[in-house]
Amino acid sequence: MSTKAQEVALDRLLVDRFKSGDDAAFNEMVSRHWDRIYGMVHQLLRNQQDAEEVTQDAFIRAHRGLGSFRGEAAFSTWLYQIATNLARNRYWYWWRRRRDQTVSFDQPVSDSNSTPLSEVFSTDMATPGDITVNQELVDHIALGMEKIGAKHREVLILRNVKNLSYEEIAEVLGISVGTVKSRIARARESLRTAIGKDFK
Repeated sequence: MSTKAQEVALDRLLVDRFKSGDDAAFNEMVSRHWDRIYGMVHQLLRNQQDAEEVTQDAFIRAHRGLGSFRGEAAFSTWLYQIATNLARNRYWYWWRRRRDQTVSFDQPVSDSNSTPLSEVFSTDMATPGDITVNQELVDHIALGMEKIGAKHREVLILRNVKNLSYEEIAEVLGISVGTVKSRIARARESLRTAIGKDFK
C-alpha cells in the first residue's frame, strides 16, 4: 500500500472513531494535517497571523461538519476545500480594502516544510536535485507569483507545493479535471510571462 493510501486509510479510521464519539480522534486529525493546511493557506494569503486564523477556522468548520462527512472524497481533500474557500474569502476581503502586505517570499512553506517558493512551478529543467536555484531567481518567481491572478496562484500552489493530483485539485476547487489541467497550463504560462526574460 502506498504512503498516500495509508494516509487516506488512517484518516478514514479517525473519521469513524470521531463519528463513534471519540473526540480524541479529531485532535489526531489536527496534528496530522495542521502544517500542510497552514502551509497552503500561508502561500495563498502570505501573512502569518491571518494564515493561522484561517487554518484554525478551517478545522473548526471541519469539526462542525464531520458528522455529515460522507467520505466520497478523502478527508484531506475535503479539508483542503474548506481551507481554500476560507482563504479565498479572506483574500478578496483584503483586496476590497486594498490592504497591502510586505512579506518575504523566500521563506519556507511552513515550519515543518522547507520547500522554497522556487519550487512552486514546474519547468523543463533537470530534476530539483540537479538545480541550484539562486536567490535572484527566487525573487523573480516571488514577484511573478504576485503579478498573476489569484486563481492561477492557487492552482500552482495546490499542484506544485502541496503535490495534489489533478483529481484532488478538481475536488478542492469544484471544477473538472480538464479545467484543472488547462488552468495549470495557463498559470505556468502566466508565471513565465510575469517573470519575463529571466525565466529560463
